Amino acid sequence: MDKTWLGILLTAVALPAAAQCVKESPPHAVALLELYTSEGCNSCPPADQWLSRLRGDGPGTDSVVPLAFHVDYWDRLGWKDRFASPRFTERQYLLARQAGSRAVYTPGIFLNFAEVRALGRFEEALRGINARPARAHIRLELRPPSASRLPIKADFRAPPGSEAFVALYENRLSTDVKAGENRGVTLRHDYVVREWIGPLDAPGTFQRSVELRPDWKAADMGMAAFVQNGTNVLQASALAACS
Repeated sequence: MDKTWLGILLTAVALPAAAQCVKESPPHAVALLELYTSEGCNSCPPADQWLSRLRGDGPGTDSVVPLAFHVDYWDRLGWKDRFASPRFTERQYLLARQAGSRAVYTPGIFLNFAEVRALGRFEEALRGINARPARAHIRLELRPPSASRLPIKADFRAPPGSEAFVALYENRLSTDVKAGENRGVTLRHDYVVREWIGPLDAPGTFQRSVELRPDWKAADMGMAAFVQNGTNVLQASALAACS
C-alpha cells in the first residue's frame, strides 16, 4: 500500500477516538442539576439512585448535566463521608439563600439554581430549559491521563462579566458504610464531584493538568462546566473520560 494513503487511513481511523475527547455545547440551553447528598443521611440513597439512573436511561448530557455534591454537616452522626467537602456545604447554603431559605437539608436538589421539591415536576422543568436558546457556549477537552495527571481545558464564550465553574466528577463509586444512619448498607454513587474549580472569568479559557489522586479511577472520570451570570445559568456541558 502507498505510504501516503496508509498515513491518511491511519489518521482517519484515529479521528473518532480523538473526537471523543472534545465536546461542544449545543445551541439550546442545557440544564445544570445539583444533588446535595451525604453518606450519613438515610434518606439520601433513593436520590443517589435516581441520579445514577440519569447515566444510563436519562436524557443525556445534551439535556442535563448532573453533579453530586457530598456535604459534611452529617459527618457528626457517626459516619464520615469520604466524598464530602465544606466547600460543597457552603455552596448549598449559597443556593438556599438565593432561594430565600436559611435552612439546608439532604437530599437537596437544584435545577439551574432553582430548588426542586417534587421530582414529578423535574421532566417538565427540564423541557422548559432545553426549549430555550443557549446564552453561552462551552468547549471542553479532556485528554487521556499521562504520568498520573489529567489534562483538561475549557473555553467559554459568554457575555462579559460572566463566571464559569469546572468540576471533575467520578462514576461507579461504592462505599460499605460501617456506622451512622446507613450502617450495614453498600452505597453506590455516580457524578460525584471530586474537584471543584472556580469561579473563573468568562469569556475566557481555562487549562490545567490535574493530579490524579490515588483513589480516583481515571476511566470513570468526567468533566463538567457551566457558565452563570448572577443567579442565571447560561449554559452547561459535560464530557466523559476518553481512552
